[in-house]
Formats: sequence, C-alpha cells, structure tokens
Amino acid sequence: MGTKLFLPLLLGTNREGRESEKVARWLFEKMKTQEDIETAFFDVRDFKLPDNDYGESLKDMFSQYKDAIVKADGLVIVSPEYNHGYSGRLKSILDLLLKEYMHKTVGLVGVSSGPWGGTRGVEALLPVVRELGLVVIKRDLRFPLVSNIFDEKGNMKSEFEELYAPQLQTFFGELIWMAHALKNARNLTPLESSARVKMMK
Repeated sequence: MGTKLFLPLLLGTNREGRESEKVARWLFEKMKTQEDIETAFFDVRDFKLPDNDYGESLKDMFSQYKDAIVKADGLVIVSPEYNHGYSGRLKSILDLLLKEYMHKTVGLVGVSSGPWGGTRGVEALLPVVRELGLVVIKRDLRFPLVSNIFDEKGNMKSEFEELYAPQLQTFFGELIWMAHALKNARNLTPLESSARVKMMK
C-alpha cells in the first residue's frame, strides 16, 4: 500500500518485576517483521515527570515522544491491569499530548496475572483514548496468566506461539487497515472534507 505506517508501541507501567515488559518486547519484535509497519519503543519508566505538574504544558520536555506521535499513524499500548484499571503513570504520559493523537488509530493490549487478560484495564482505557481523539480497533490482544506464557528470558513458550499466531494476524490486520483508512482521511484537504459532508446531506 505504499509508504510504511509508523506505529510506535508504548509500555504502560513502571513497576518493578513487570511481566508486561515481556509482552511488549515480544510484540515489538513481531511488529518489526511486518512489511507495512515501522515502529519505535516507548517505556513510561523512561519519562522523568516532575512532581508538581503534568499534562500538555510539559510536551516540549519530551520531544522524542511528541515528535514520534506527530509522525505516527497510530499507537499500540501495552497495559497491565491494576485493580480493574491501568497505571497512573500511563495516564500521565498519555496526557502529555492531545491534538497530536487526533484521528489516529490505537491497538490495546491487556496483560494480567489472573485469568482475564487485562480486560477491565483495557475497558478503563477506552474513554481515555477516545477523548484523546484516537480510534480504537475492534480486536484487542489479551495475555492472561502472563507468567505462564513467557519464560524467564522473555521468550514466548512454544505451546503458546500457535495459540497467539492467528490473534496476532487479526490484530495487525485491523491495525494496518484502520491506520491506512485514517491516514487517507487526514490527507483530505478541509475543502474536500467539507464538500463530501455537503454531498451527504
């Protein structure tokens, strides 16, 4: 379909011993093998936030992230579930920007030590990413009982590769399709967009 899509990945927890880093690193490597995708890895642990402020006023302090999202066609967020939610650190990082996310796609990846694969954490993220102007794809990736899926070195155990292969294919398929669709729409001039709306009336 032409130029590669730029789809950064954001790991959404800074806790010690985080199993979700294994998921994020595994997924990042899979993204790099996709012909249509160019990517970059962001870790909320690497953002040195001040204690007395957060939000868009700090965007220029984190220019690498800002520039990546400006360039991006979408975003993949890997988030563990904490008490039916996601980490406060992730919310602070997402809040650094606003218009830079507008009308770009996002794929959500849930992780949990329990049996539900971060479902409630993903659901808690939905109104947040919607408010940011991101468009969520229908298919999420879920990693329940995550410590059983990866070994100590972060490699997915062979018995799970076959299980996740079709899920990953669907996830990438929807992510790429939506990213292209929104990119094409963003490339319309305001006049063309207005003309199309008028034609629909």
